[in-house]
Amino acid sequence: MHRDTFLKSLGALALLACLPLPGRAGMDVRLMIPANPGGGWDSLGRALGRALQTLDLATVSYENKGGAAGGIGLAQFYNTSRGDPNALMVMGAVMLGGIITSRPPVSLTQLTPIARLITEYNVFVLPPDSAYQSMSDVVAQLRKNPSSIRWGGGSRGSTEHIAVAQIAQAVGVSAAKINYVPFRGGGEATAAILSGNVTVGGSGLSEFARYIASGKMRAIAVTSPQRLPGIAVPTLKEQGIDVEIGNWRGVYAAAGISATERDALTALVVQATRSNAWAETLARYNWTPAVLTGSAFDAFVERDFATLRATMVRAGMV
Repeated sequence: MHRDTFLKSLGALALLACLPLPGRAGMDVRLMIPANPGGGWDSLGRALGRALQTLDLATVSYENKGGAAGGIGLAQFYNTSRGDPNALMVMGAVMLGGIITSRPPVSLTQLTPIARLITEYNVFVLPPDSAYQSMSDVVAQLRKNPSSIRWGGGSRGSTEHIAVAQIAQAVGVSAAKINYVPFRGGGEATAAILSGNVTVGGSGLSEFARYIASGKMRAIAVTSPQRLPGIAVPTLKEQGIDVEIGNWRGVYAAAGISATERDALTALVVQATRSNAWAETLARYNWTPAVLTGSAFDAFVERDFATLRATMVRAGMV
């Protein structure tokens, strides 16, 4: 975190700590989750809400509004929360991809960045009765006949979709030739994998962990820089595929709030991430903490947006 950003956040935290307890507990945070119940954004939003309430910092209400990789919830949040200093919206890399592919009427640049919170790395899995045993087997077939491998995962522009395009490019296959099947939610993707309707499935580890543990899915690769704790699955890089990508998630605030209100919300969110409740959630979902705020977060989003767009253009996604 930049020094000036750190000092601003520290000052806001001090102001927050000085508030009388009833005032702190009386704050009513309205949290937009631009996805259906279940899945990564919903889990993150409700985990943040639990942490805020456990610390007695706020009461929290939730609204789920799924569709268009978060685009529908994004538009509703912009239209109904302008100037509201108590409103937050969950977002992340998937929303950036959705904005690039669908070009919704509302953009993230119209809202107020607050914080990146976590990164969840993707895992690629096979149905238990798959003829393939490893990512090497999948790649060998991909090189022979790209369209014969049906990749299943989240919406167009999701991190697993980007990862598949990057895998193809890394092994010398045109990303425009990949056969990617997008699903609207984790439940649909899971059903397709378990039934063998896709060759390879991709998603955040938390969504597939129980199926991997029970043997209903066979994990063949993770997109992290190193192996993830508690899961004996090799990274793509270990297998000679130079791809690393994380599905980061965070929160934005409403359009039209003041710099002071932004600082206060940032301090509130940062304080929640220091709670025991938040630490327990990180361990439960195998999320990697990745808190980033202020101008550093602003710059990160701009860079990630540009990187995703470049990858998607090369892959013919836009």
